[in-house]
Amino acid sequence: MQFAMALKIIGVLLIIFSTAMLPSLFLSLITEDAIESAFATGFAATLLAGVLLWLPTRHVSRDLNIRDGFLVTALFWIVLGLFGAIPLWLTPQLAMSPAGAIFESISGLTTTGATVITGLDALPQSILLYRQLLQWLGGIGIVVLAVAILPMLGIGGMQLYRAESAGPSKDRKLTPRITSTAKALFGIYLLLTIACAASYFVAGMSIFDALCHAFSTVAIGGFSTHDASLGYYEQNSVLLVSSVFMLLSALNFGLHFLALQRRNIWVYAQDSEAAFFITVIALATVVVWCLLLTTETLNLEDSLIHGLFQTVSIATTTGFTTQDFSIWPLFLPVLLLMLSFMGGCVGSTGGGMKAMRILLIFRQGMRELRQLLHPNAVIPLKLDARRVQTEVISAVWSFFAVYMFCFVLIWLALLATELDFISAFSAVVATMNNLGPGLGEVADHYATVSEPGKVILCLAMLMGRLEVFTLLVLLTPAFWRH
Repeated sequence: MQFAMALKIIGVLLIIFSTAMLPSLFLSLITEDAIESAFATGFAATLLAGVLLWLPTRHVSRDLNIRDGFLVTALFWIVLGLFGAIPLWLTPQLAMSPAGAIFESISGLTTTGATVITGLDALPQSILLYRQLLQWLGGIGIVVLAVAILPMLGIGGMQLYRAESAGPSKDRKLTPRITSTAKALFGIYLLLTIACAASYFVAGMSIFDALCHAFSTVAIGGFSTHDASLGYYEQNSVLLVSSVFMLLSALNFGLHFLALQRRNIWVYAQDSEAAFFITVIALATVVVWCLLLTTETLNLEDSLIHGLFQTVSIATTTGFTTQDFSIWPLFLPVLLLMLSFMGGCVGSTGGGMKAMRILLIFRQGMRELRQLLHPNAVIPLKLDARRVQTEVISAVWSFFAVYMFCFVLIWLALLATELDFISAFSAVVATMNNLGPGLGEVADHYATVSEPGKVILCLAMLMGRLEVFTLLVLLTPAFWRH
């Protein structure tokens, strides 16, 4: 285990992350909102910690192995969440406890979108911008983003990329070099953000709101600058723009890269995961439409617009809302929460277990049914005309089992904090799937959750963002053996 290298990398990444507080610091100075000291302190503390970790190890240069990658990735997300909470904790208008500030910071960085803050409309723009930037950085993954810079410092990045992008990805490397891969991903991410912000502005948002909501839309985050989320806007065009970019951001960024490289949109149609993902979203939208109409919850126009928007928002784990979907007929909010288990595609900014895993589990189930009818037949499992290896199927089922086991344990832990049954269940669904809004007490915000409950949910958000195994592997004795 290369602990010196791990400290060096974390130090460099903290130095890079400290710059995320500068835009809000400058905005605070310009608007004279009297909270510039919170951002200045956060920037100085993060920068100083990064320098102190980097200076003693700056001459260390060794190759990382996969264990080092997992360690750095897990530790950095934890450390990042702690330092990211400093400006929130020091802002007088928020009056947040340390646990609340850490919860908000981790929620932003993991693109969960769960919040303990109320009264967003009255907050200074500098704080609102900071929350959105946390999600934007978390969306692309601060580790993957920094991989483009680390090679310049003599630090190999492939191990970090593998740990950060855990999952059954078909196109783990888009280009021969990991640096080029990271730059390609970031380039696509930036283009989507600019296009989304421009579209929001044309649809009727102010420049500030358009930029802030573009950050959280492309990151599949869900933070908003208003308490009513996108329900603040009366224009249906805003909801349609949001739906389009949420879907684009929930697709595999590798497909975006190939589509741009080949200048051929049929790349999406030829991908099994993308086709499965879009089909599930479409079917769920039709079901929501029909039930909203038949139960007379909304009129025809509102059913079409809000039904589509809420289905896409919850299914992609973004978490934007236009209405309190928790008061819709009970089947609908439960259906939408169940959809969040799928989340986005592999290689996207979405949360959940990923559409690829759900697709493989479904096809494996269908294969087993056929095998029962033809016991002696050899029935291979294929995806995109390629045979799926047995090891991949085993890994998917293992992930599903561990995910569900952790889900139940966290749910029981929340119930022990005296949170009611429905609120606890939906809170775990919303945080492990990096969704945000839940049902019951956590439908609008998490401010009423106890301090121990907030800490438990922070763990759930980190497990969801790092796909469970990245954290759990650190708890195994084998990981620490030489």
